[in-house]
Amino acid sequence: MNKSTGVLRIIDTMSTRVLLFEDENNIAENLKYALKTEGIQCEHSSTAMDGLKKFSSGTFDLVILDVGLPDKNGFDVCKDIRASSKIPIFFLTARADEVDKILGLELGADDYITKPFSPREVTARIRAFFRRYGDTSPATEAKKIKGFSIFEDRFQIKYQNVDLDLRRYEFGILKFLLEHPGRVFSRSQIMDRVWHEPDMSLERTIDTHIKVIRAKLKQITDDELIQTHRGLGYSIKDES
Repeated sequence: MNKSTGVLRIIDTMSTRVLLFEDENNIAENLKYALKTEGIQCEHSSTAMDGLKKFSSGTFDLVILDVGLPDKNGFDVCKDIRASSKIPIFFLTARADEVDKILGLELGADDYITKPFSPREVTARIRAFFRRYGDTSPATEAKKIKGFSIFEDRFQIKYQNVDLDLRRYEFGILKFLLEHPGRVFSRSQIMDRVWHEPDMSLERTIDTHIKVIRAKLKQITDDELIQTHRGLGYSIKDES
């Protein structure tokens, strides 16, 4: 991903570059080795300041970000990166609490890996992410649904010709609901259809993503397009 444009490029085995923020040297070395064996280049920083300096001067395809850095909270580092880039961010942390996971996703993280973990698990998640979201095949025509334009090839949705600037899970949720207008889906059903590796312990993050999507739609319309069905789930308003 070019951080100036925020556009996913085709990921080639030997050209993928990861920036790793991790202050525990043994974890960093194990992860760097696992990435190297998969043909993924890895730059490592043990502090937030050093990592942000490398980020600003280089081009990377993905950031792996430890929450517990010695000089700055990883959540704040995520905010700094998100201010200028849509690069994929995977949080790496010992914090397993759901509140921390939701906060990370609200800040724009694309995945959340809890310590202890297998380095092979991390590389597998990176591969899975780019298989699903890294395709830059020739553009296809937009799918039109009730004022929305869905550009599947670039994971973009416009409403009334205004780009909603969605993160990957936001895109997946809204696209799924739009394809089934008026139909109510539970959190687990949404997660099963949108997440490439569903984790039902994170069902509550659906509420967070819905909240963010609604806020982006509110900038365009006052109409409540996403409906909440208490105790059941969510649907997109059926105006047919």
